Amino acid sequence: MPTVELTTDNFDDVISGNDFVIIDFWADWCDPCTMFAPVFERSSQHHDDIVFAKVDTEAQPELAGAFDVRSIPTLAIVRDNVLVFQQPGALPEPVFEDLIRQARELDMDEVRKNAE
Repeated sequence: MPTVELTTDNFDDVISGNDFVIIDFWADWCDPCTMFAPVFERSSQHHDDIVFAKVDTEAQPELAGAFDVRSIPTLAIVRDNVLVFQQPGALPEPVFEDLIRQARELDMDEVRKNAE
């Protein structure tokens, strides 16, 4: 599935309209971001049930601010409208795939219960 560009205009629709969204906060001047981009793209092709979204922090500073992004790249995972993971840093492909596996295995009823 191709990646989606997240903006303030489509953010709510993308997040609320999908059960599993992985967000890559990036900028074109960021070397680690450009090194991670192919990993993100390859993973998006292997997981049809996940929306892979990118936020250009230069073009969408409001979204970066809403997620309190302080360094890039930063990854965020939203499942069932709940932020379940956020961390800065580019990940090697095997680590990123393991992160996706772990996010898939989350018991979202338990996550929501613990968030209360």
